[in-house]
Amino acid sequence: MTTIPLPEVAVLDLAGTTISDEGLVLDAFFAALRDAGIPAGDARCEEVVRRMGESKITVFLDLFDQDLALATHANQVFEAVYAARLASGLVRPVPGARDVIVHLQGRGVRVALTTGFSPKTRDALLDAVGWRTMADLTLSPADVGRGRPFPDLALAALMRLGGSSVKALLTAGDTIADVRSGLAAGAGTVIGVLTGTHGEDDLHGAGAHLVLPSISDLPALLTSGDGVTQGSPAAQDNPRKGHTTQ
Repeated sequence: MTTIPLPEVAVLDLAGTTISDEGLVLDAFFAALRDAGIPAGDARCEEVVRRMGESKITVFLDLFDQDLALATHANQVFEAVYAARLASGLVRPVPGARDVIVHLQGRGVRVALTTGFSPKTRDALLDAVGWRTMADLTLSPADVGRGRPFPDLALAALMRLGGSSVKALLTAGDTIADVRSGLAAGAGTVIGVLTGTHGEDDLHGAGAHLVLPSISDLPALLTSGDGVTQGSPAAQDNPRKGHTTQ
């Protein structure tokens, strides 16, 4: 059975990992693109799907060739549409996600919830599920400098929450960008989950140490700190100490 060392800091993604929003992120993205005159089926729609998990304003800047005015307007449309959908009550915690956060905190793990949303949209999402004070820390790209796939969110969380080493850091998310961010940060455990945008092959291909059906599967795999995560440097040195959970 795969085991995961108990981390000091766990950095968990929001939409698609700990909160299910029924595809509202993509809906809001596509609404912003339609507002800009980009039809469904355009290659830029495919790029949005591929880059889920990244900073929203950064994605819009790239889609509009660094035109700040167009990107800012598109981001405003995105946030307005997403806020309206939040008000409809469609979002809810991923089953078992709240229990995971409570479990981690009960074992002394500091928990950060991170996202590619602006702080305003992030807080609206947290309020929609009653989680504004749930975690020890919540972070958006605007709080740290750069979003995923850069390591800033994960490393900022580790430092602000007093982690002693990147080896004591665990990250989990549903997108390729989440996985790449965790790897770029040097996290001891980088987990992909299958409750959001990208599939198992995508997450393994991005380099996830483990891919789990849901974040709710995490507590059963945690050890007291002596375990080895499959795919991590330690597991590569000791290949019989772990295997990927399918």
